[in-house]
Amino acid sequence: MRKLRMGMVGGGTGSFIGDVHRKAAAIDGLIELVCGAFSSSAERSVQSGRALFLPENRCYGSFEEMIRAEKELPVGERMDFIAITTPNHMHFAPAKMALQNGFHVVCDKPMTLTIAEAGELISIVEETGLLFALTHNYTAHPMVRQAKAMVAHGDLGKIRKIQVQYLQGWLATSVESTDNKQAAWRTDPSKSGIGGALGDIGTHAENLTEFITGLKISELAADLGRFGEGRVLDDDGNILLRMDNGAKGTMSFSQIAAGEENNLAIRVYGEKGSLEWQQENPNQLITRWLDQPKKIFTPNGNGLYPEAATLSRIPAGHPEGYLEAFATVYRSFAQHLTAVLEGTTLQNTGYPSVYDGLRGLQFISAAVHSDSNNAAWTKLP
Repeated sequence: MRKLRMGMVGGGTGSFIGDVHRKAAAIDGLIELVCGAFSSSAERSVQSGRALFLPENRCYGSFEEMIRAEKELPVGERMDFIAITTPNHMHFAPAKMALQNGFHVVCDKPMTLTIAEAGELISIVEETGLLFALTHNYTAHPMVRQAKAMVAHGDLGKIRKIQVQYLQGWLATSVESTDNKQAAWRTDPSKSGIGGALGDIGTHAENLTEFITGLKISELAADLGRFGEGRVLDDDGNILLRMDNGAKGTMSFSQIAAGEENNLAIRVYGEKGSLEWQQENPNQLITRWLDQPKKIFTPNGNGLYPEAATLSRIPAGHPEGYLEAFATVYRSFAQHLTAVLEGTTLQNTGYPSVYDGLRGLQFISAAVHSDSNNAAWTKLP
C-alpha cells in the first residue's frame, strides 16, 4: 500500500520523452520518481535531478552507479524499477544490468539495437521472473482497445485487408545538421540501429496492426527511401504485408511527408464490416457495416466492450490523448508490479512486453533485408 519508486535512465533537462514518462507515470498517483541517471554527464545529471526536486545523493552520474547504489539501500528505500528513456543504443545495457540486479524495467522502443540483444533480455526476464514493459503507448488508447475487442469477438468477421500509416514531416529538411538532438541521433545508425523512420515510427505501425487484429505478419516486401541529403538510414517507406490468416495489408510510413504532424491511422476490413482509428483524433473509432449504418464509438459511450470501457479517466466528451494512453501503460505495469511485491497473483494487464520488443526487432530486420534485395518477399519468424 505505497507508491512504487521509479529510477530514470536518461530523460534529463530538455528531453522530450523523459518528460513524457515522468508525467505519464505520475497521472494515476501510483508511482513516484526517487532517483535518476539523467545524462551521460554527471554534472548535468545532478542539475536535472535538482530541477526535479530530488536529493543530490539520488542523482547519479551513470546508470551503472545508480543500479549499484540503489541495490545497497534498504528494501524500503531503494527504487523498485527503472524507466529507460535514452536513445536506442542505450536501451540494452541498462535494461540488462537492472534485471541482473533484481530491478524491474520499463523501456522505450525499439527495445534494443539487435535481435540478439532482444533475445538476451528475454532470457533474463524468463530466468528472473522480473517484469518488463515496453512503451508502445498507442495500444493503450480506449478506442484502440475497443477495436481490438471488436475483432477478437468476431464483430467484423474474418479479417481480409489492413491499411496502416504513420506519416510525419519533421525530417523533410536536413534538421540533423542544425542543433536538433532528436534528429541527430535518429539519423545516426550507431545510435538508432539499422532502421531510421522504420524503427522510430514503423514499429508503432507494426505493433498497432498486430495488436488490433490479433494476427501476425508472416511475410513482407519493403521499399525504403532515403530522401534527406547524405542520410544513411531510411526516412520513408512502403511495405506490403501478408498476414498469417491470409489477409493482405499495406503500410506506409514517412518522416519527410511535408506538413504531416503525427498521422498514425489504421483501417481494418473484415467480411462483415470495417473499422478506422486515427491517432490525431483518438477519441473516435469509426465502424462501417454491410447491413447497417456507420457507427462511431467514443470513450464512455454506449456499446463498449469492458476492455475499452474501463480505461477512461474522465467524463464523456473530454479529450483523452497521448499522455493518458502513455499513463495507461504505466498504470497497467504498476498494478502488476504492486501485485508481485505484495505476493498476490495478477497477470500482465495489457501492457506491451519484452516479447513485443523482440517482434519489433524482427520486423525491422525483415524490412531492411527485403529492401536490400529489391523489395523481395521476406518471412518473419
